[in-house]
Amino acid sequence: MVRNCEIVGWGTSLPERVVRFGEETRYRIDDDVSHLDMLAEACERALAHADITADDVDLVLGASAAGIQPIPCTAALVLERLTLTGHAAAFDVNSTCTSFITALDIASRYLDAGDHETILVFAGDVGTRFLNPEQRESFELFSDAGAAVVLRRSADGDRGVIASAQRTWPAYAHDTEIRGGLSGSPAQAYAAGDSADYLFDMNGRRALLGMMRVLPEFFEAFHRGSGIAHDDVALWVPHQASAALGPMLDRLGIPADRRIDEVRDFGNMVSSSVPFMLARSLESGRVGAGDTVILCGTAAGLTANILALRL
Repeated sequence: MVRNCEIVGWGTSLPERVVRFGEETRYRIDDDVSHLDMLAEACERALAHADITADDVDLVLGASAAGIQPIPCTAALVLERLTLTGHAAAFDVNSTCTSFITALDIASRYLDAGDHETILVFAGDVGTRFLNPEQRESFELFSDAGAAVVLRRSADGDRGVIASAQRTWPAYAHDTEIRGGLSGSPAQAYAAGDSADYLFDMNGRRALLGMMRVLPEFFEAFHRGSGIAHDDVALWVPHQASAALGPMLDRLGIPADRRIDEVRDFGNMVSSSVPFMLARSLESGRVGAGDTVILCGTAAGLTANILALRL
């Protein structure tokens, strides 16, 4: 049964500063621009595209991997930038790099149940402010970006989330992490602790091997359970994790002409990877009303997410 919802507006925010590593292009936020600036800009553009204001929104879902501050939630801080009135609730959803997919899944359930009419979902990270220059693999991989969509219940009952699945394999929980900053290594322990705990740390080889072990079965189970065949899908929008994306998609049998792989030109945008690429596809007309798209990817945890959305 389709969980009724549709995207009625979208917006993105991409830093102006470009950094190149050989043929790879990355976008990195300037020192005088904040994470909150970037997220608010993407949200304002999504609201304008939907031709509504923040006061028309019932719920704001924040889907960033690393927030602005521990308390309050990032969604509340973004809502404050958008309006000081209105009636929206605001909270965060975090499955790190695939947080947007999780948030979209949750939003579809609220909309389908009639609990909300209009939901703003945003994602975005300034991952480059957490990078360790000594870890070249990750230092040259990440970009900063923000993205947002406005969701409403649709008059067309065939539009919405067709199926979704999420799973975590805890044996790989520490392959990708930032250990410091909250209760495990609080800020007051920084001076006496290991400063590397406050920077992004990734065992790229182990993370890749873990992904290769678990994804084929996960995807196969999703397609089998949902009844969605590869030929039913107009476009796969995966998290732009690394240069290994292409070979991994090949292994999963996803056709090269119906998938997005722009790691070389944009890098890993953390939580905004999926919504940013989805927005680009909508903007360019690559997909449109009636098309089925699959949003998917892996995240720290190790978590995998997949969601089929009929536009």
